[in-house]
Amino acid sequence: MRKILLAGVLSLAATGQVAAQEVTLRFQHFISPKGAVPAGFMQPWADKIFAESDGRLKIEIYPGMQLGGKPPALYDQIRDGVIDGGWALPAYTPGRFPETEALELPFVTTNNATASSRAAWEYSEKYIKPRMNDVHLLGVHVHGAGVIHKKGEPVKSVEDFKGLKMRGPSRQANKLLEYLGATPVGMPVPSFPENLSKGVVDGGVIPWEIVVPLKVHELADSHTVLAGDKPMYNTFFIWAMNKNSYSKLPDDLKAIIDANSGIETSAWMGKAMDDGDMKSLEVTQGTDNTIHTLSDAATDEIKAVGEKVVAEWIAEMDSKGLPGQAMYDDAMEMVTKNSQ
Repeated sequence: MRKILLAGVLSLAATGQVAAQEVTLRFQHFISPKGAVPAGFMQPWADKIFAESDGRLKIEIYPGMQLGGKPPALYDQIRDGVIDGGWALPAYTPGRFPETEALELPFVTTNNATASSRAAWEYSEKYIKPRMNDVHLLGVHVHGAGVIHKKGEPVKSVEDFKGLKMRGPSRQANKLLEYLGATPVGMPVPSFPENLSKGVVDGGVIPWEIVVPLKVHELADSHTVLAGDKPMYNTFFIWAMNKNSYSKLPDDLKAIIDANSGIETSAWMGKAMDDGDMKSLEVTQGTDNTIHTLSDAATDEIKAVGEKVVAEWIAEMDSKGLPGQAMYDDAMEMVTKNSQ
């Protein structure tokens, strides 16, 4: 009898040791699971970690803020341990992370989100990690082309912006829209379809990839893209963990997280955006909506306005004691290097 009991204790100890190493982490984001990044990166990333850990590290992904809160609260939720990790937009808390705005300025990134997201990681290592040292960054990314979507006729010139109420995602995008003659209305992207359908806004700027998941192609009549390979604005995203959730992991599970973090993980998120752009564009092309490409001359007019936005941002950063010109120059250089 004693031998049987001893064997049972040893068996429980063995299974207990395995169980002690099993970890489940809860990550949250603010859009549909059908969105390009949730479908093309988040779930595959979680599945990859589960496989590489032999099932010992499980990442649960909660879409649409299912764990509570509003999109602007995501960074603090990660920092405070309300969730173990998630996807956040610094631009939803204007002015809090000024360094990130270098990648959101007009015509800094390219329409290739994969390449620009590699550059975003390099830039982040130099300028953003010190500001975000209260979370554990896993990756960062930007999107591809920023597209103008609206009710009615497409924007075909700078004059066409005048008088429009336009949704924008960030301080810098909103400033550009304002200088182009529109009235910018800041809001998280999940709010855009309802506000467009109710006439609160006449249109807005979002990348192609989120058009179909949000059904914007069913609400808007026209879509305008710029000439060339650089967008009129961009949006910077982070994929991050709570520092304590990361530090409590066993070393071997930390190593798996580390192997799935960094520049290539950032590029993976960018590629999800690129793939989503192609899919949403193809669907939209199958509708009776108008897709208009601005002329080179009209695009150059927007670039000239964008130069004013850039100059003001550099001066603002300098006034905050930040190296505005250096941040801008480095962002441009890193994007160029990673796009070759």
